[in-house]
Amino acid sequence: MKKIMSLCIVLLLLAMTACSPSAPKSNQASTSSKESNKQITIAGNGGKIEKVIREEIAPKFEAETGIKVNYLAGLSGEILSKLELQKNAPKIDIALFVPLDVYRANEKGLIDSVDETSVPNLKNLDSKYVAFENLTTPAFGLVIAPAYNTKTFEQNGIKPIESWNDLARADYKGKTAFADISNDWGFNTLYSLALANGGNEDNLEPGLKKAKELAGYSATFYKNSTQMMPALQQGAADVTVMGSYVTADLAVNSGVPLKMVVPKEGVYMNAFNAGLVKNTPNKEAAIKFINYLISEEAQKATADQGFYPVVQGISIPEKYEEVIGLKDTDKIYTFDIKKLAESRAEWTDRWSKEVTPQLGTLVKK
Repeated sequence: MKKIMSLCIVLLLLAMTACSPSAPKSNQASTSSKESNKQITIAGNGGKIEKVIREEIAPKFEAETGIKVNYLAGLSGEILSKLELQKNAPKIDIALFVPLDVYRANEKGLIDSVDETSVPNLKNLDSKYVAFENLTTPAFGLVIAPAYNTKTFEQNGIKPIESWNDLARADYKGKTAFADISNDWGFNTLYSLALANGGNEDNLEPGLKKAKELAGYSATFYKNSTQMMPALQQGAADVTVMGSYVTADLAVNSGVPLKMVVPKEGVYMNAFNAGLVKNTPNKEAAIKFINYLISEEAQKATADQGFYPVVQGISIPEKYEEVIGLKDTDKIYTFDIKKLAESRAEWTDRWSKEVTPQLGTLVKK
């Protein structure tokens, strides 16, 4: 009798184990573990872009998808060079480029195109931004524009900046922070000076001529924002040309009395663009991130860091309006980016040979 009871107990325990819900949970845990092992690497600018991706966008994306996001900081041109070296076995899945580098990356066969089929949130893109023939996705909106120290200008009775040509004035000689031509801000300054003096994409000569005068009133040209920001914070410079998001950061978060100016000739509305790296083994995961990057949730996070949202229906926070807010009456221009990308090397070389040697020649006069 005892043997029969023991056998019944064993059979009962086996039946309970078979019916237990723990088996499906084990399979679910295995699936989650597999999903969490997926990861992508994004290469883009350091500073504000790195901050918003690392602290805001990536954690929410990871929580929703289980895909881990790694970030590699670097300038657009540096990232382009890395992709060339990794062309046959890419270690980067998404690259963030300035507009001129989008075409360079495409010509070198480094990026795959995207469209609304693969990135459905593109349908919400603001018409002010260009999707570069579906080569990349605009993600972090900005303008590259002059900015000046309002306190210093008021104290010294200096007339506010109204034109790109006003950047070359003796009123603030030696107290400027302009980027070198190797920086996207510097090249944009050259083109804008050309536009203000009758030039265009085919003829930057008028801009180069004005840039020589700009150099004469400047002590140096800066390589990047990391060098320019301290000059403005410490009062070594009162006038600059930089990305609107940096102007916003200095004014709102660092207390520098800076104000962005939209000159009468206008400014170029552009963005850091997310490019899908060709031959990435993580294509599906990378496309998911690009689509999330231009979602309403992610774009609100970028706007909070001082970037203009690239999708419709979102505005920059009120705290930035006074500093970098764009009015309906402000002139926004476009240009043939592909053409400028093709001629950039030539104009960069000429700037180095003809403009840079003029640095400081008018400062002591």
